[in-house]
Amino acid sequence: MLRAAGVGAGDEVVVPAFGNAEVAEAVALVGAQPVFADIDPVTYCLDADSVAATVTDRTAAVVVVHRFGRRADVQPLRELGNRRGLLVLERGEADAPDEELVRRRERAAYLDARLRGVGTPDGGEGHTYQQYVVRVPGNGRPDRDAFARALRARGVACRIPVQTPAHRLPGFRRSGWTLPETERAADETLALPVDPALTKREMQRIVSACNALGGLLQPAF
Repeated sequence: MLRAAGVGAGDEVVVPAFGNAEVAEAVALVGAQPVFADIDPVTYCLDADSVAATVTDRTAAVVVVHRFGRRADVQPLRELGNRRGLLVLERGEADAPDEELVRRRERAAYLDARLRGVGTPDGGEGHTYQQYVVRVPGNGRPDRDAFARALRARGVACRIPVQTPAHRLPGFRRSGWTLPETERAADETLALPVDPALTKREMQRIVSACNALGGLLQPAF
């Protein structure tokens, strides 16, 4: 897609660091330089102000990645693209069948109403809950990784959605990246199950386990 649009050697392409390295690798594959911008802490997608701050005369394109079933706010990015003559590309996620989508949303609503001690996702318009991503504050006992281990010990199959943001990877690491929301999200986010096949008892187990641990999320003195 980038090569077909004429993007190549000497160009810069703005991409998110929060996620896997596939997008940055695709930029490098055509000979361009990936440049990382920060994310919006609610949508986990590119933040328009951060993108604007990274744009230079060498910037040719912006790649917007819709994340976890929540769509990015593309309009300000398209306006930026129009002003600066940039190509704005979108990378989405596979759509779920309608019945599966309804069940996911039902399970997400169940968790929204009952979870304590973790930050629940902002549903937003059209959220499809490809992943139900909560925030585990890193200010006390336990932190996100310990919280995840404790949940798994209680039979909850949670997962860390982004193990290492792309700007921390050896192939893309360099000094000077200032991505505070990306860093915070990488350290605090945890995906809880919202699989349509989950039973009510399994959903209750998720809530019970999270809420039992939530009381530990107080600052350590």
